[in-house]
Amino acid sequence: MFGLNNFVKDETAVGVVELVLIVVVLIGLVLIFKTQLTAIVNSIFKKISSRAGEI
Repeated sequence: MFGLNNFVKDETAVGVVELVLIVVVLIGLVLIFKTQLTAIVNSIFKKISSRAGEI
């Protein structure tokens, strides 16, 4: 009974579970907004490359 009580109160894996859930949510958001993110990144790189000649 004492071992089961310690097992229930043990929270060492809670941080790992939270981290995995955060990563899964971030990957899901990237997959959902993939086209929008690609357009934004391409726009930023176009601005960088066009202004690189000014320097």
